[in-house]
Amino acid sequence: MGIFSRTRDIIAANVTDMLDRAEDPSKMIRMIILEMEETLVEVRASAARTIADQKEMQRHITKLNQLTDDWNEKAELALSKDREDLAKAALMEKRKASDMAEQLTVEIQVLDDALRASEEDISKLQKKLQEARSRQSSLVNRLESAENRVKLREMYNGDKVQDAFSRFEYLERQVDFAEGRADALGMGNEPQTLENQIAALETSDKVDDELEAMKAAMKKSDNNSDSKGDA
Repeated sequence: MGIFSRTRDIIAANVTDMLDRAEDPSKMIRMIILEMEETLVEVRASAARTIADQKEMQRHITKLNQLTDDWNEKAELALSKDREDLAKAALMEKRKASDMAEQLTVEIQVLDDALRASEEDISKLQKKLQEARSRQSSLVNRLESAENRVKLREMYNGDKVQDAFSRFEYLERQVDFAEGRADALGMGNEPQTLENQIAALETSDKVDDELEAMKAAMKKSDNNSDSKGDA
């Protein structure tokens, strides 16, 4: 396929439709970008050759114009010397040079048209390439996001996570059982009201007083025993 035909095909291509039909969009977009980059290089190289050809033709035209002027002067000289035959031959050479210059000028114009077309193609290709690269970036991000979601789902549904949750459930049951035992031990006891708590304090004070009195009585009894023994 020629470069210009391939360029037109790439410019006319619908990247979105191509990706939608592709079995592997990521691979397809890489191929599209590679094809566009290669075609862009070739189009620019072709444009460079065209510009070089124009410059060479322009140099030839300059030489032919100079040659035309030279033959015109020679024709005038021959005519001034009454050598009409030489003047006519010089004018024929002048015409040849002039015709060649005109032909090259037409070819340069054709190349100008080709350069303008190449410039338009390069601009369109660059836009297509930018679009493809943007789609590639979007595809890569979507692919990474999808892969991350797959990893998370596999991790969540995996044996390790399920085993960990099973262990958590077992620990929760153990805690529930311990709390149940603590609650069961308190069953049947009277609730600790404010009156009960104050009454308990009063009882504790009476017991303390009685204990001190008992200690004092026992100490007094011991002292009396010691006194009788001394007597």
